[in-house]
Order: sequence, then C-alpha cells, then structure tokens
Amino acid sequence: MSRLEGYSDFKHFLISSPSEYVAHVEINRPSKLNAFTEEMWIEVGKIFTKLSYDPEVRAVVFSAAGDRAFTAGLDVQAASEGGLVGSRGEKADVARQATKHRHQIDEFQECIGKIEKCEKPVILVLHGISIGLAIDIACCADIRICSKDTKFAVKEVDIGMAADIGTLSRLPKIVSSFSWVKDVCLTARGFGADEALAVGFVSQVLETKAKAVEAAVKLATFIASKSPVAVQGTKELLNHARDNTVADSLKYTSIWNQAMLQTEDFKSALLSGLKKTKPRFEKL
Repeated sequence: MSRLEGYSDFKHFLISSPSEYVAHVEINRPSKLNAFTEEMWIEVGKIFTKLSYDPEVRAVVFSAAGDRAFTAGLDVQAASEGGLVGSRGEKADVARQATKHRHQIDEFQECIGKIEKCEKPVILVLHGISIGLAIDIACCADIRICSKDTKFAVKEVDIGMAADIGTLSRLPKIVSSFSWVKDVCLTARGFGADEALAVGFVSQVLETKAKAVEAAVKLATFIASKSPVAVQGTKELLNHARDNTVADSLKYTSIWNQAMLQTEDFKSALLSGLKKTKPRFEKL
C-alpha cells in the first residue's frame, strides 16, 4: 500500500494505491459513523474529478474507515447549522429560501454524481451501517460489494423528506424489481446483505469488511491490467445505454468506436492473445 501522489490535501478522506494503477479512497470520519458534512461532499466531488483525469489511475476502490459504518448518511446536526435542513424560524421570502435550498441540493447532487461521472470504474465496498447517503453513493458506483454485516436503508422518509441526491432516480435502473424499490423507499425499512444480493443491488457478499476490501482491490487490479481505452469506453457506453434507447446507443457506440478502434491497444491485445503473452498498455 503506497500513498497516491497529489491527494494528501483532503481532510476527510484517505487516498492510497494498493496496486499499480489502482486508487483506494476511504471515508475517514469513523468517530461520527462517517456521517457527511458539506465539506465532505465537496471533497468527494474534487477527489473523483481528479481521479477521472489522472493517467496513473485506471480503477478505483471506495470504502470507509472504521468497523461500525460505511456512512450513517447526512450529519443532520451539521446540516441544520448550515441551513440545509429546516428553516422554520426564518422570516425569509419563501421563493428566495426555496432558491437557496435548490442551489444547495444541486451542488450536493453534482458532487456525489462525480462518482458516476468518473471515467474510471468505481468499485464500492459497503459495511456496517449503510443508510441514506450510502445508498445515493452506492447507486453512483459501477460495482458494489458488501460485507455480511451491512445494514442498508433508504432512510429519508423516516426523517420527513424524499431522498434527493440520486437514489430515487438511479436505484430503479439498478435492480430488476420496481416493486422492491418502492417497498424499501416508501417504508424506509432496513434490509441486509443477502436481500441486497438477491435483488442485484450488490454483486458479492463477503464475510468481513477486510475480505470485501481485499476482493475489491483484487477486482480493481484485474480491471486496471486491461486496456484503459477499452475499459473507459465500455463504462461510457454502458452508462449511455442505460439512459437511452437501443437505437441511440448503437449510433453512439458506432461514433465512439470509429475513433477508439484506431488505438494501438487493439493491436496489442489481439497479438498478445495469439502469442499467449501479457500485454502492457500506455497511460491514458
């Protein structure tokens, strides 16, 4: 495990490189169950923007420090003090107060959305308490792995609001049952690792957090060994297909690959397959 150069200035996140071309991002506020403040979600946006364009990174593992929680969601006390939630005592004009809230929500959505927009595959490792914002973050990741002790919940209804950072938009496109999505979102009930696996929210369940992180790093290392042109293109095309028609996606793929097929990676991968050798790809 080595430090990743250029990422030491972030206050609430630890960023390292467990193997070549792999970055490991850890939420680092375990004493507060990794609950998010405004400063933290702004850092998330900056970190994943930087990782997206870093040629030294081809895959990202995202987890959290501590044994109790991936994240307990929004730090409600800090949000109240910052004016993000609650304003009943204020006499401000309703339209102006609403505009202020919209700007705050837009910024929050954009910062968390940088995980999804990151050009590199993001493998998320969930453990322990993983509620509220944890689901928003998970929905932005490309691959989700969790430990057996993970306790999930789309918790927002229980605090008197509709989830607004992405869960209601993304979760229905991740799992196959819209009935299940409405069940967990309308009731705010908890669900465990086995249920998450059964509906396809996660793709692996490991005995412990340590084993889940190990599995994620192994998977990220394997992905990072492949052509970054091919991997990043595949993520882009899959995400486009999710949000567009088949016809539009086929057209987009054609336009994308008319340029990307000219890469030397294509020739190198084909020749290595014929020669039974391991290819090496240039940084992207």
